[in-house]
Amino acid sequence: MLRFDIITIFPEFFHEAVDCGILRRARNAGLVEVTAHDLRQWTTDKHHVVDDRPFGGGDGMILKPEPIFAGVEALTGAGRKEDLPVKTRVILLSAQGQVFTQALAQDISENASHVILLCGRYEGVDERVADALVTDEISIGDYVLSGGEPAAMVVVDAVVRLLPGALGSDTSAVFESFSEGLLDHPQYTRPPEFRGMKVPEVLLSGNHAEIERWRKEAALEKTRRKRPDLLK
Repeated sequence: MLRFDIITIFPEFFHEAVDCGILRRARNAGLVEVTAHDLRQWTTDKHHVVDDRPFGGGDGMILKPEPIFAGVEALTGAGRKEDLPVKTRVILLSAQGQVFTQALAQDISENASHVILLCGRYEGVDERVADALVTDEISIGDYVLSGGEPAAMVVVDAVVRLLPGALGSDTSAVFESFSEGLLDHPQYTRPPEFRGMKVPEVLLSGNHAEIERWRKEAALEKTRRKRPDLLK
């Protein structure tokens, strides 16, 4: 089983999100466990403060290191990344991280058994968290979100669907966009003609070799047209 622990100041964000579709099926099948934890439970002051002003001045607030370290220690028994149990990853969702890709999702699904997702907020997280605790710093794109919660759900969803048994077909994830570096080929279903637009004849032919050849060529053409950067 792959275990996800999400540390956030908005645990309610995840309550319905993890109870839908493939995620729900994977949880019911015992393939994955997803738990959202309120960062405030690891504070020690009466007001449960999790943030403070940045040293040196500047706008916004920074998430304090103490509750984050306490949370990771409570969930893993380790206070530094070099002491983490085997196959444990501590991931900070951050606009400054490496871009999340299908290859990284595959790596996590195959090589991790416990993943802790740290959801940043405000102007970010105290750098000592990244230095001492974090094994992976991940961004889901070159834009800024209000917090790491949506990004954490992207990571969970992308990783879980790669777990054996999570999808209805064992080959579904193999032939999707980005799995082989290209976009997926165009897909069609009934009716064979709609408002004058026809399904390519080859897909109706029953000739599986020709269909496979068409799909490969169509995937290449679609990638060339929509994401030429992938061909580099």
